[in-house]
Amino acid sequence: MPRLPLAACTALVLALSACRTRETPPVIDSAAASAALSADRDTLRPAVVTAAVLNDSDDPAIWIDTITPSRSLIIGTDKGDSTGGLYAFTLDGRIDTARTRRPLKRPNNVDIISGLQVGGKLIDIAVTAERGRMSLRVFRLPEMTPIDGGGIALFDGDTTRAPMGVALYRRPRDGAVFAIVGGKSGPLEGYLWQYRLADTGNGTVGATRVRTFGAFSGKKEIEAIAVDQQLGFVYYSDETVGIRKYHADPDRADAAKELALFGTTGFVSDHEGIAMYPTSDSTGYLVVSDQQGQRLQLFAREGAARAPHTHVALATIPVAAKETDGLDVTATALSPAFPEGLLVMMSTDKTFHFYDWRDVRKRLPPN
Repeated sequence: MPRLPLAACTALVLALSACRTRETPPVIDSAAASAALSADRDTLRPAVVTAAVLNDSDDPAIWIDTITPSRSLIIGTDKGDSTGGLYAFTLDGRIDTARTRRPLKRPNNVDIISGLQVGGKLIDIAVTAERGRMSLRVFRLPEMTPIDGGGIALFDGDTTRAPMGVALYRRPRDGAVFAIVGGKSGPLEGYLWQYRLADTGNGTVGATRVRTFGAFSGKKEIEAIAVDQQLGFVYYSDETVGIRKYHADPDRADAAKELALFGTTGFVSDHEGIAMYPTSDSTGYLVVSDQQGQRLQLFAREGAARAPHTHVALATIPVAAKETDGLDVTATALSPAFPEGLLVMMSTDKTFHFYDWRDVRKRLPPN
């Protein structure tokens, strides 16, 4: 039998190898592949991705222009140690440089409220916890003018606390405005400090501590805090454990009582940003970030029948935003792009994602 040339032998070997490859295809987990395809198809996609901040985006809050809603702003924190700031974004994701305030030293979370009386007028304010200065910073909206005299000291100078989370509450019966602040660390009881904000008489705002409250598991930290203004409840994330619920009014007889601990299962790891989307004065959704799961977990705002503090899990929604720490939501129609409201989420690529609530609603179970 004649010998084949070397080139022919090489071609024959390659051909046989290709045949063997076709005969033994790689093993594919079809169920996993189908789940991955379904998750990608169901992922909530943003209508707008903002311009990037300089260092590290972390937490947003929505300011609503009640006269011209399309001119509303998103205020987001950039957690840079010395070059951080509060960034103001328009609804199309552009940075409003005239209203952006930087540098700040590691501003962590931010919240917004209307109705603080200063100089005989009711104003809107944005408040952030500036970790690098151990202080609370207060800015008048929409100009973002600082009105805190350079910062309000927190935690009686205890530098181990390192302020992180902040949420604002206005009490209906007297209009008193409070800031609820959490730190990087804290005790198993009394982790949160609640301060009353008030006009000092010279055009600036001061703060007086009115209580410490809130249970803590001791496992990680408490950062995300939110207040249901209409129902008067405060919620906060005990990371890796669940969401805890208390009364927001410090003067209630049962203000120190924990009303609920829910969301204790179904999260990949950290429970993070919290916000309320109302569908009436007493109904709606609690929206919580499942940080490492890259998804939202939604719970019933109103609780269960005869169990008002039992918040039923309603939906799990994967999102395009990555590793979300902070989020905010409004049901107010802001523009033709957001006719049923806006959900904003921080993403680790230094941006914030704006989602049309109609896209969220489509992924919710029917009422």
